[in-house]
Amino acid sequence: MKEKMRVTFEKIIEFIKPYYKSKDIMHNMWHIELVKKKLDEIISISNYKINYEVLTLAMYFHGFIYNEEEKIRDWLKDNNYSQEEIDLIVKIAWESQRNESPETIEGKILHDAHVLEGGKTYLAIKTLITGSVRGQSLKETLEYMKENVLDKNKCYLKETIPLCKEMNKYTKDFYEETIKGIS
Repeated sequence: MKEKMRVTFEKIIEFIKPYYKSKDIMHNMWHIELVKKKLDEIISISNYKINYEVLTLAMYFHGFIYNEEEKIRDWLKDNNYSQEEIDLIVKIAWESQRNESPETIEGKILHDAHVLEGGKTYLAIKTLITGSVRGQSLKETLEYMKENVLDKNKCYLKETIPLCKEMNKYTKDFYEETIKGIS
């Protein structure tokens, strides 16, 4: 299932690292490692026929596709990927965004790995840390959580839908208990 990549891991990291360097602590290279770990977990519990190479490349690019699509396309072209492969990698990277509805199986896997990246408790933690990094007060972050996070995450694979429901429930319970505790 996991075929050998045509470009080395080091070459990929050399290209992507500058794009993640200025990201906050919840969206940097560690985020990529967490998404990759969850992606591999999803693949290991499923039997989908996938193109692991294009899925993995899309995973590495998902955090900056929205600002640097042309540079990604140029890098892929320079590394001898066909136009069809480039288009698919870019499509999958876009499909991974939380508000997207992925069409490809690779896009669904990456999307769900992105949503579930750190397990059921991670969404609440990530929201709190990201709010702090943005300079928000706890009340502002909890308001953001209420408006933009609670029950907003969706997964698409039969293997991940129950995990997403569990994560959403945990996050909602965490939010309600926190609100109760500080009110």
